[in-house]
Amino acid sequence: MKRNILAVLVTLASFPVCVSAKDAPASPPDVADRVIEQQREMLKESTEGTGFGPQSPRDIDSSAGSNPVVFSAAPASADMNLCNIHFHKNAEHKGGEFTEYAGNGDGHGYHSGYRYAGDFSESELRPVSEAVCPSEHGRLAPGDTIEVHYVYSTAQVEPGSTLGACMNAANKNPQLRVETQVYALVNDAAARDFGELAAHGIQDGLHQALNIPTDTGEPVQYAGSTTGPAYNEIGSPFQVTWSVRPEVAKVNIRSVGQWCEGNVFAEDHAHGVRNLVVNPELLSPLSR
Repeated sequence: MKRNILAVLVTLASFPVCVSAKDAPASPPDVADRVIEQQREMLKESTEGTGFGPQSPRDIDSSAGSNPVVFSAAPASADMNLCNIHFHKNAEHKGGEFTEYAGNGDGHGYHSGYRYAGDFSESELRPVSEAVCPSEHGRLAPGDTIEVHYVYSTAQVEPGSTLGACMNAANKNPQLRVETQVYALVNDAAARDFGELAAHGIQDGLHQALNIPTDTGEPVQYAGSTTGPAYNEIGSPFQVTWSVRPEVAKVNIRSVGQWCEGNVFAEDHAHGVRNLVVNPELLSPLSR
C-alpha cells in the first residue's frame, strides 16, 4: 500500500575520450509504441470531464497547456518541511539536458523516461563490480540517469517513507512542492557524493534537504501532480508545485549504492516513471 501511495506521489587514454550517453548500458527491449499510445488514450478517457487538475511529468521546454484547474503555488521549500526523498530510473520530465528518450521500456514505467543528453568520458562509464540499488527491474550502472524528488509539505511532519510521510492526522491535505534534480551516474570517486546531496537536517525550525544543487540552472516551476507508473492510465488527484532544474549534475554511482543500503526514507531502488504527459488538456499553462 505504501509503495502504491508513492507511485501516486536517479580508462582514459593519453587524452580524454568522450562518448555519447546513448553508448551507456542498454535497456531491455522496448514494448511497441501502440502500448504507450493506448495508455495515453486511456489516461485521456479516464480524466475527460472529471475535473482532474494538471498532471506531471511534462516537457519543461514547452509552454503548452490548457488545463483550467488552478491552485495556489506552494510556499518556497525553505518555508516547508522536507518529508521524503526518492528517485526514478531515467528522468520522468523531459527538457534541458535530459532529452534523449530511453525507450518505451516494459510498458509499466521501468526503463522508460529520458536520459542525460551530454557526454561521458570512457573512465566515467567503466563498469562497477557491485550491484547498485538492485531490484526485480534491474540495477543501476554508470551512464544511467536518475531523477531525484525532494518532496516538501506544509504539514508538521518529519522525513520518512512514501508520500504518507508528507501528511499527518492534523493535515491530510497539505500543500506539496517537489524540488527536482536530474543526475547522471558516473564511476568517478571525485564526482558529487549522493549521501551529501540527500543530507537533511533542521534549518530555522524546519526539516530541509541541505545540499540540493544551486548550480544547475534556474528551476522551471509549474503546477502539476504526483507521478509514478501507477498513473499511466488514470489521473493523479494530488496537487503539486514542481521546481525542475534543467541542468544535470554528475554523481558518483557508488555513493548512490551506499545510500540505497540504508536511509530514513526506506528507499533501496529506483522507481519506474510515468509516461510523459503530452495532452495539453492535462497540462497547466507554463509561463517562462
